[in-house]
Amino acid sequence: MKKYKYYIGIDPGVKTGLAIYDREEKSIALITSGTLLEIQYILQSHPWNKLIKFGQVFVRMEDSRLRKWIPRQKTESAERGRREGAGHVKAHCAIWEDFFKIWAIPYELVAPKNNKTKVTADYFKMISNCPAKTNSHERDAGMLVIGS
Repeated sequence: MKKYKYYIGIDPGVKTGLAIYDREEKSIALITSGTLLEIQYILQSHPWNKLIKFGQVFVRMEDSRLRKWIPRQKTESAERGRREGAGHVKAHCAIWEDFFKIWAIPYELVAPKNNKTKVTADYFKMISNCPAKTNSHERDAGMLVIGS
């Protein structure tokens, strides 16, 4: 398998997590979160667009469409919110997949069960050496690429 300089982890959702891992430096080059459009703008901006053009970037994205089961909620209103949220994230996954195809970015879709998620800030800091304060979306994105 080809080795890339940068591995990008994306945790899609209302708040999308983005982590860019530098394989040569073995460190997080960028970690942030924002809306789908804000994160896409970051990837289209210099210097990332040049790196994408020269084949130095590979994306790993958690794809909720690959989830086989979502636990039920106790109340009807919570269950309705769960279904709406799941549909929203699945739509974002489809938009991201189109984005990768349009920009010719090599990518891999990762089933949620195949990514270690919801790690603590302390654990993430220890394994990533990333000094930045992170939220759960950023850490989930980071876990997709650390050690790539």
